[in-house]
Amino acid sequence: MNISGRSLFLRHVAQTSPFPPMLEVASAEGCYITDIYGKKYLDFISGISVSNVGHRHPAVVSAIREQTEKYMHVMVYGEFIQAPQVQLAEAVCSMLGNPFESVYFVNSGAEAVEGALKLAKRFTGRAELISCENAYHGSTHGALSIMGSEAFKTAYRPLLPGTSRIRFNNFDDLNLISEHVAAVIVEPVQGEAGAVEAKAEWLESLRSVCSHKGVLLIFDEIQTGFGRTGTAFAWQQYGVVPDVVLMAKGMGGGLPIGAFAASRDVMQCLSHDPLLGHITTFGGNAVCAAAALAVAREISKPELLNSVEQRSKLIRELLKHPDIIEIRGKGLLLAMKLESNQRVLSVMNKCYELGLITDWFLFADDCIRIAPPIIISEEETREACAIVLKALEQTATK
Repeated sequence: MNISGRSLFLRHVAQTSPFPPMLEVASAEGCYITDIYGKKYLDFISGISVSNVGHRHPAVVSAIREQTEKYMHVMVYGEFIQAPQVQLAEAVCSMLGNPFESVYFVNSGAEAVEGALKLAKRFTGRAELISCENAYHGSTHGALSIMGSEAFKTAYRPLLPGTSRIRFNNFDDLNLISEHVAAVIVEPVQGEAGAVEAKAEWLESLRSVCSHKGVLLIFDEIQTGFGRTGTAFAWQQYGVVPDVVLMAKGMGGGLPIGAFAASRDVMQCLSHDPLLGHITTFGGNAVCAAAALAVAREISKPELLNSVEQRSKLIRELLKHPDIIEIRGKGLLLAMKLESNQRVLSVMNKCYELGLITDWFLFADDCIRIAPPIIISEEETREACAIVLKALEQTATK
């Protein structure tokens, strides 16, 4: 993108903030993004947990190319049998295990949330929904309604009625779950709260309460799924099985796709009373499904998943600095806490200058996001951490 391209970007591409970094991308490969001037940047956030297997993974590119030579869009979701979609559904159910037998493909994480909320209401016949404080589930109206931050919601009210929040990891708040609730939705690791892990005992208690009250338990694995925490899905490290699992982001290897999965008994209620209880034109698009199937096969390799915890430990070992208050999170979804948002922004800007892409969190603006592609090598991990430490030094107040 040249100078006129930057001008067109600002003039015609709808903006989400007054200060986009405007890195002008020429290419991306593996863990690196290259701008139009030839400068390489090590991607330490994976396009916000999307490029889990790196940029343009050869298996993903090959799957996309092969599928485009056959067909792309042929019919709206759920009408025609399309091999990439069928094979992906089988692979996802295999990754999830029992009781997950049925997958509904959509276009994004937010749409997976919307579909799951409808599913919960339809299956239970109830209207109330519970989410957690500091939760992020997307920006569409239903997803926004269950977001755990009022600052993002106020300008768009009225939103869905019958929604309420509980405190993450708070046992007392589990008493707020009643027989009027259709679903409780929770992230096993709260992403935008700054990579806050759920306590195993809390998730176990939550599961017990939901089962006793007839409430569907939904795990939002949109950011944690597809290998990001060292297992296919984060919940598999807790041994607490939800009723519905949401996925997207890292699922498509860079292409837009999402899904929600449940047992056949739960999912089938969307097919009748009314017919087409949930419908989507592009969900499970053949090309996107082919890409996601390639990703699923890659992250099923034990050596790749085993490397996630190795890299996570290495990052924690290397990032030692007096200004780092803590590093928290699971696998390669980590948050590095500093003293203030001002310091975070100064370190982020310096990292960009030094060739490292970082970011912050919506509900933890005193933390820097660390979420590199899970294929990141030891050498690349060391390179990234060295840049972070250099940025910390060069932005330190004397």
